Amino acid sequence: MDPFSNPEAVARYAEGPPRNVPGYYAMQRMTTLLLAERVPEDGRVLVVGAGGGLELKAFAEAHPGWMFDGVDPSAEMLKLAQRTLGPLASRATLHQGYIDDAPIGPFHAASCLLTLHFLTLEERRRTVAEVYRRLKPGAPFVVAHLSLPQGEERALWLSRYTAFVVASGGDPDKAANARAAIDTQLTILTPEQDEAMLREAGFSNVGLFYAGFTFRGWVGYA
Repeated sequence: MDPFSNPEAVARYAEGPPRNVPGYYAMQRMTTLLLAERVPEDGRVLVVGAGGGLELKAFAEAHPGWMFDGVDPSAEMLKLAQRTLGPLASRATLHQGYIDDAPIGPFHAASCLLTLHFLTLEERRRTVAEVYRRLKPGAPFVVAHLSLPQGEERALWLSRYTAFVVASGGDPDKAANARAAIDTQLTILTPEQDEAMLREAGFSNVGLFYAGFTFRGWVGYA
């Protein structure tokens, strides 16, 4: 079963990112700051992969005037986002589906955290281009996801991912299984390919703002 459709797995989702992603809360905070550089006090932000609601909550708490549209294919994850937001939920409209199910905007900014590696290469390229089409000129787009060298270095970095999860309190067997799933089931590009995809979609001034072992984050501007 898809873990994002499994109610029991979804109920435990919030435990995962802080344990598995180095500097997770700092990455969220940096994302919020990058968005705030250009989003007005009453701005509208598109959140791609909004299930769970963790970044939605972080953005909403930091900027009480912002409004959000969040899109995610998992109904269970969107239910969790609603619960996570609590009284903040009135400021977020959640859409089940993919980027085509998001409003056309135009938005003052967009984010896509820990999501793009789940998409096939073609769907990933299309998603980034469709986000660009939904943004106001000059609007920031912040992404963060798995991104690592290929070839011989790939196995080394995946081993470091496993070691980090275990050092953070994760079960060694589950960490090994997660590493195998990441290696075989996700679409992981090199940092150079990730940057090139953003530029090909039209984003300018693409810059790296976050690096944590197997994860990288960039900001680009429409």
